[in-house]
Amino acid sequence: MGNIRIYADNACDLDRDVIEKLGVRMFHMPVTINGKTYRDRLDINPKEFYELISKPGVLPVTAQINPAEFQQEFEKVIKETDDEIIYIAFSSGLSGTYQSACIARDMVAPERITVIDSKSASVGYGLTVIRAAKAVAAGKSKEEVIAEIEDNVRRIEHIFIVGNFEMLKRGGRVSATSAVLGNLLNIKLILHFVDGKIVPLEKVKGLKKAKKRMLEIMEERAAEDLPYQLIGINHSADYEGALEIKEMIKERFGCKDFVISEIGAAIGSHVGAGTYSVFFLNKG
Repeated sequence: MGNIRIYADNACDLDRDVIEKLGVRMFHMPVTINGKTYRDRLDINPKEFYELISKPGVLPVTAQINPAEFQQEFEKVIKETDDEIIYIAFSSGLSGTYQSACIARDMVAPERITVIDSKSASVGYGLTVIRAAKAVAAGKSKEEVIAEIEDNVRRIEHIFIVGNFEMLKRGGRVSATSAVLGNLLNIKLILHFVDGKIVPLEKVKGLKKAKKRMLEIMEERAAEDLPYQLIGINHSADYEGALEIKEMIKERFGCKDFVISEIGAAIGSHVGAGTYSVFFLNKG
């Protein structure tokens, strides 16, 4: 039996240098802006993306990765190596990419290809990818690696603040009236994930209160080993804001290990600028 290859897609929002160090292979979702199609984090970086969508009337459109792209890559690996493939996919509750990969797996070599629904997005998904890559690097078996992935899938928490109601309105997550009132009254919406889907949790007035509340929810849900966990933080177009959240978490919980990343086009197309998230493992 060959090595284990971990695959992910750009919806995990991990920076390129992190992905390269982990030895993870990537698939890239397309995003179309003003008639031009880019591959997120390959042809367009987050900074360029937020500059483009800040212009009036610009609406980015994302698409899933098609089965043919997965099939081409899977066939190459299966024919040229003895390696096993584990692809951790962007949540099936948010994209058809997982289903595309399953179609390709069944066409190529289901006995050597494992496709796992992360039921996650952004750095929450990224933390699962990191754990999988570390398990492979530690020499764990395919079954052991899959068990670690599945543990993360069960326990990963996504708590995030969305400050741009316009993107939520476009995505059908809030009504037009709610969007107008939210922006006028400086309301911040706190959301979380339930079974791989985004679900509104609370409304809080003002970003400062929203960040404080986000940490309170973190305290309520986190496992006892929180100070020793790798904590994920992301942001859209506000690195300083992400650093502030990091310091708040360090001071409150004593956490020392963090991964901070900017939200790319795949996720940013639905939440816009002014979004902040924290990711951690719950009690299970």
